[in-house]
Amino acid sequence: MSTRGLLRRATTVWRRSIQARVVISTLVLSAVVVSLVGWFLLRQITEGLVDSKTSASVAEATRGAAEAQDRLSGTSGTDPDAAAQLSQLATTIVSRGDVQGFDVVLAGPVAGTTDGLVAGSGTRKSPGVVAASVPEPLREAVEQRAGTSWTYTAIRYERDTGQPTVPGIVTGSQITLPADGGTYALYYLFPMSDQQETLSLVRQALFTAGALLLALIGGLTWLVTRQVVTPVRLARLVAERLASGRLEERMHVRGDDDIARLGTSFNQMAASLQKQIRQLEELSRVQRRFVSDVSHELRTPLTTVRMAGDVLHDARERFDPATARSAELLQKELDRFELLLTDLLEISRFDAGAAALDLEDVDLAGVAHRVAENTRALAERRGTRIVVRAPQRPCVAEVDVRRVERIVRNLVVNAIDYADGHDVVVWVDANEDSTALAVRDYGCGLQPGQSAMVFDRFWRADPARARATGGTGLGLSISLEDARLHGGWLQAWGEPGGGAQFRLTLPRRAGDRISRSPLPLVPPDTRAAAVGAVGARYGRVDETTAGAQ
Repeated sequence: MSTRGLLRRATTVWRRSIQARVVISTLVLSAVVVSLVGWFLLRQITEGLVDSKTSASVAEATRGAAEAQDRLSGTSGTDPDAAAQLSQLATTIVSRGDVQGFDVVLAGPVAGTTDGLVAGSGTRKSPGVVAASVPEPLREAVEQRAGTSWTYTAIRYERDTGQPTVPGIVTGSQITLPADGGTYALYYLFPMSDQQETLSLVRQALFTAGALLLALIGGLTWLVTRQVVTPVRLARLVAERLASGRLEERMHVRGDDDIARLGTSFNQMAASLQKQIRQLEELSRVQRRFVSDVSHELRTPLTTVRMAGDVLHDARERFDPATARSAELLQKELDRFELLLTDLLEISRFDAGAAALDLEDVDLAGVAHRVAENTRALAERRGTRIVVRAPQRPCVAEVDVRRVERIVRNLVVNAIDYADGHDVVVWVDANEDSTALAVRDYGCGLQPGQSAMVFDRFWRADPARARATGGTGLGLSISLEDARLHGGWLQAWGEPGGGAQFRLTLPRRAGDRISRSPLPLVPPDTRAAAVGAVGARYGRVDETTAGAQ
């Protein structure tokens, strides 16, 4: 797996898993704390070991220099063998250093002194040690003043000894050889190998302890979060099953702790929701059954009343004016009643899942022209024009022409009803995978949030509004069901005072999925703009006008 894939997977785990976030965050914070504590402890131990070694080394060097000076002072100042005295002193100190674990460098005479010629000049040292291990600043400090001086250094050894370079402490003191009056520099080199090994052991112990502590903290955090997260995950799974319709799913509750009480409350909530959903389902089933039964039961008496009404309506010229007017009103109300009954029957078919499509290739532009022509009389009565704008190319889709004409008719009639005398424009267009028809009016428009409510059954934007068409309030609901039956979209847009637009989008082939619509849902024009501004995108258009001039 590539680095990008690993990073994406880690990001997904971090975003979706509470347990992973808690464990990783705890480990990171614990690692920072353990590192700081380990660094502090290691620094304290290092300083303690170095300070202890330094104090012991300086004390040992001071005592050794004093003993060497006492030994030299105890010899006769007239002894002519000064070189032998110096060699004997160096041998004694080197032997003691071999036993006590330090090296010695005896150099001199010190620059600037005129004595010391009897003993001779040169450097006497422990076997194998390199005299250059004594830093030059320390040599200068020892030559310039009496007393003991010290510093840190790296003690080097000759190659043939096979000993590695080790850190150490070097001290320097002046001693005087009475035989010739010369002043010499005595250096003690104390290696810190033991301290280095101790620090390595301490460092390893701290690292091991820190790793084990982090593993322990990570394990404990994982166990604790698992006890909390596992019920949450189970609750999520149960919630998903409830959302999918498996209302009998419940959480398994164990114990009496907070998580158990949460599970109990969740189960109680699920039971309450199940009960209410069952009640709503039963109520909905009863309502659908009632609508279906009433619709079918009213069909027979309505047919009888219709026959009688037709007889009265045909003979109205022989009646007196009041009776003739009553016959006309009876005929009109019977038309409305029959329309309502037809809509109720259609709704009951959708609710029962009995609606089916009779598919054929249809040009939506032709459908728009036929609907515009059929609603000409209604548009004339309302002082409205219906303008159809479609491209010259066919806008063909595989649809049920009866249902699509019903959708377009409902949209156009609804637009006429709310157009307030303005034009109603019907746009038609198509792309490679869908065909669309949009009905635009410039009336009162829709309030925010009403674009989804317009498709509810029996809903009206303004119940107090006088309506000339006498609709049932089911037209848009039936249109939405027809659009869904085709696998298409029926959407609405509107703004207060700016009119509204309803867009129907259908797949060109039945069963195909729609990715986009060839027409915008929000029209690019405004109430004050001419509708021809939108038509410019088509170039040459086929325009049909119906209604009042």
